Formats: sequence, C-alpha cells, structure tokens
Amino acid sequence: MSDLIAGEVPPTRRASSLMQTLAAATLIQIVATASVLALTAIAPDVASDLDIGAYWIGYQISLIYASGMFSSAIAGTLVQRFGPIRIEQIALVCFVLGFAGIASANIPLIIIASLFIGVGYGLNNPASSEMLSRVTPHNKRNVVFSLKQSGVPLGGILASFAFPFLSRYVDWHLALLIGAAAPLATMGFLAVTHAAEPSAPSASRSLIRGLVDEQSTIWRNPRLRALCGLGFAYSAMQLSVSAFAVVTLVHDAGWSLLSAGSVAAAMQLAGALGRVFWGVVADRIGGGFITLSLLGLLGGLGYALLFWLTDLPTFAQVALFVAVGGVTIGWNGVLLAEVAHNAPEGRVGAITGGVLVYTFIGVIVGPSTFGSLYALTGHYGASFLIFSLFGLGGMILAWRAHCAAR
Repeated sequence: MSDLIAGEVPPTRRASSLMQTLAAATLIQIVATASVLALTAIAPDVASDLDIGAYWIGYQISLIYASGMFSSAIAGTLVQRFGPIRIEQIALVCFVLGFAGIASANIPLIIIASLFIGVGYGLNNPASSEMLSRVTPHNKRNVVFSLKQSGVPLGGILASFAFPFLSRYVDWHLALLIGAAAPLATMGFLAVTHAAEPSAPSASRSLIRGLVDEQSTIWRNPRLRALCGLGFAYSAMQLSVSAFAVVTLVHDAGWSLLSAGSVAAAMQLAGALGRVFWGVVADRIGGGFITLSLLGLLGGLGYALLFWLTDLPTFAQVALFVAVGGVTIGWNGVLLAEVAHNAPEGRVGAITGGVLVYTFIGVIVGPSTFGSLYALTGHYGASFLIFSLFGLGGMILAWRAHCAAR
C-alpha cells in the first residue's frame, strides 16, 4: 500500500496521515456494518427467545436504513459544524447503544436501539468522506475510497461468523454486549489517528437550511444528479442480490441451506475484493463514470443471466453469483470518490450525505420491490431479469454523465 501515499500528498500533512486516516475510516466502516447486521446473524435464536417470527428481522433492517437515510441527510451540516472526527465518535457511541439496547431483549428497546444504529450508519460515510478527501491524492482517490468501502462486505462477513460463534459459547445477550466492545475500541483507535480533524469547524447553520442547500447544490449539478440516480439503482441491486441469493439457490436450484449460505459468503468476499479492484481500475483509466458505466453493464448482464440459473451446471451457478457479487457489491467506493471529486470545495461531507440519501432509498425500496416482483412472477430468476434494467439504466446514465463532462 505504500504507493497510496506517494505523489500528490499535500505538503502541510505528513505522508503517514493518509494511512492513519484510511485505517481508521475502514475500521469504522467494518464496525458500522457489523453493527447493522449483528441481529441478522443470530435472528433465529433471538426470535425464539422473544417468541416472534424470524422474518421480523426484515423490518428491523428497514428501520435501520430508514433512520440512516434521515441522519445522512443532515450529516453534512453536522460535519461542517463539529468536524468529521467528532461525528464519527458520535456514530460509534450510537453503535454501542445499539448493541446494548438489542441485548436487553426488550422489543421497544430493540426498536430504539435499531434507530440509534441507523443514525450512526447514516453519519459515518459523510464524516469519513470528509476525512479522506483532505488527505487523499487525486490520482489515488478511487482506490482509497474503495479500500475504505471494502469494510462493508468485510463487516458483513465478520457479523455472519462472529455472533453465531459467540452464541455457541455464551448467551446471545452477552454475545451482543461483547460486540459492543468493537465500537468502544475503535473510538480509542480513532483518538490516536485524528489527523484529519479540522482546526476550525465552520459556523453553525440550521439543519433544515443545510439540507436545503445541499440538495439545491446537488440538483443544480448534472454529475451529482447522475450520482444520485446511480446510488439508488446500484444499491437496489446490491441489497436485492444480498437478500435473495440464498433463497434463490435453495428454492429455484434445490441447494441445501448450508451450501447456499457458503455461496453467499463467497459472494460477499468477492464484493470486498471487487471494491478494491474497481477502485484501481477507475484510477488507472482516469474515469470514475466510465467505471460506473461498466459496472452497470456487467451487473445488468449478470442479473439477466440469473434468469437461466437452473439451466447451468453447479460450478457455473457458483461462478455466476460470485461474479455478480464482485460487480454489484463493488461499486460503492468509486461512486463516493466521484462525489468527493465533484463536490464544491470544503463541502465533501455535506454533499456526500446529500447524495447518500438516494442510496438509502434504493436500499429500502430495492429488496421490497424485488419481493413484490417474485409475488407476481413466482420465479426469482424472473425478478432478477427485470431488475437487470437497473444495471443497464445505470450504464447509460453513467456514460452520459461522462460524455457531458468531456
């Protein structure tokens, strides 16, 4: 990674500040995602203890992302007012409270805890984008942001393995309280690696005024508008394949639950590696929008091929899902880097929060729409085929944005 700190590092900062900030931001992203998915990993045990159906976990996830959408909308103003490090610390406190609330096994407290986790998740990306934008060389922007975003699938893998493992030896309540140690430890690490803390945060302004200003700036800029649309489309695809990969393999292709879960884990790992790979590609070809267009094309084709999943041999089914994971989970870092590149001077965190509102909407709308399509068609492959239009539409949108800037 030494090449990340070569070249255009601002002379007012030590070269090591990029590595410190990237390490801190990536660790926070891992912790944030693990916090969001902690309950999903042990949902059957929790549901049994609470005497509710395990399917209620879907509502909990939707609640988290809905809360995150609103906190993301105001995060930019908060970052400008208090600085990115303090906002990241607040996010980590929210995760601690979330773990504690869910561990209480009290349904009203679980609902409140889920709201806290969502708030922290929505605050994280605008703050981390502000941190990274201040220390990242322009020619390494995509790979740096993609490395940070690799924390999302890595956090998912961590939650999927850590909490079931802990629950084998201790009660699930205690497993979640042990999980709360991760954001606490990260707060300590962040205190040591706060190189991106601004010396003088900007003057206060109302949250509503900040929200209106951010959205006005976004909608006046055609490239930022395009990034909003891409965030919506690609997040809908990402969450849909993450949510329905296992059930598609089990229901349509006749796989066992354990085998299908292994494929889903491999798909997430491919997504983590894909985020770094596509970041490198975007920096090498000098075009974030070109890369996003290519991702849309490949994602759309992959989704379309899932229509014929049952006609493929087993190894091809695995390869297809892993490839789809590498593409549909691998876009996020490149998009955030493009947001940072196109945001006005000194407003990276604010504009990132504004753009991510539409990504959160895609997260909320995507899986529910996919499920509704299945209810109409009775075939998961058909739902994937229809959803391929999101990828192909994103391809066109990203290519047009690239051409308009030439």
